[in-house]
Amino acid sequence: MGWSLTIGQIAGTSIRLHFTFLLLLAWIGIADYLAGGAAAAAASLVFILLIFACVTAHEFGHIFMARHFGVKTPEVILSPIGGMANMERIPEAPRQELLIALAGPAVNVVILLLLVIFAGVSLASLPGLDFVAADLASRLAYINGMLVLFNLIPAFPMDGGRVLRALLSMAMGPDRATQLAARIGQSFAFLF
Repeated sequence: MGWSLTIGQIAGTSIRLHFTFLLLLAWIGIADYLAGGAAAAAASLVFILLIFACVTAHEFGHIFMARHFGVKTPEVILSPIGGMANMERIPEAPRQELLIALAGPAVNVVILLLLVIFAGVSLASLPGLDFVAADLASRLAYINGMLVLFNLIPAFPMDGGRVLRALLSMAMGPDRATQLAARIGQSFAFLF
């Protein structure tokens, strides 16, 4: 993807950062500095970077599952709207596509559970979380829960759309499944 720079590599996959992510960090840093000083800006930037560490982990869930099935992923690109693992191909077997699609959200579930177990976050408090007053661990747990829910919306090409396509492929073949999943994805886009 143009307008992105490589910031590192993990297990043969380049991690690329789209320049708009840097603009997002600058905007948040400046806005919070003007509103609350250096401490507020630093706290906000740390939180954003932790969110994107979770997004990166999510993408590597997809990547490592894809590798398990012999699908290479040369790069992952991070942008303000999330991450995208660029796989060299879509797996041919619907079961493989299903497991690859579910691997990313599964990573967010694990992160959420780790925050519950080790940071004392209460699952019961997350639905009504006062985001401004909540501690860092609770906010991260909430974000990971939202990442799971958002990514599983059955809108192709998001994870949920790929899950839907894989399940449909098992019943009607890949071409018809792709058409139907794309139509459902368009319906969600219209609703949004």
